[in-house]
Amino acid sequence: MKSVKLEMMVGLFVLTGLLALAWLSIKLARMEVVGGDHLPIHARFSSIAGLKTGASVEIAGVEVGRVDDISLNTSDFEAHVRMKIKAHVPIQEDAIASVRTKGLIGDRYIVISPGGSKNLLKADETIVRTEPAINFEELISQFIHGSVK
Repeated sequence: MKSVKLEMMVGLFVLTGLLALAWLSIKLARMEVVGGDHLPIHARFSSIAGLKTGASVEIAGVEVGRVDDISLNTSDFEAHVRMKIKAHVPIQEDAIASVRTKGLIGDRYIVISPGGSKNLLKADETIVRTEPAINFEELISQFIHGSVK
């Protein structure tokens, strides 16, 4: 009887540890177990140099979503970015999406500047106004070689 109780306690302890490890893995990977409450919003950029899937999407410095997918539109050679934005965050149809860098050589992320329109984007709609990434390497090279205007 005593060994059954001990085995039960050990089994419960191991199960609790495995559940805690699974929860921690999900939180660290920023995964969502069940769909989540996000809307897919799209944007097209002439250049997204260095932007990666999973990059954060921010409004006023607050993370409101993540980059979900990046692809190349071969008809106009623009980068197509699909973002998952928290459903409770309103995105106006005249908002501007910009690719920015955290620090001088940090990770790329997307900043959405709110617009003034009362019309909001719905799921799978596109932010039309975008600003491409600034290529610091090219800018520094132009500065060094004296061709900055």
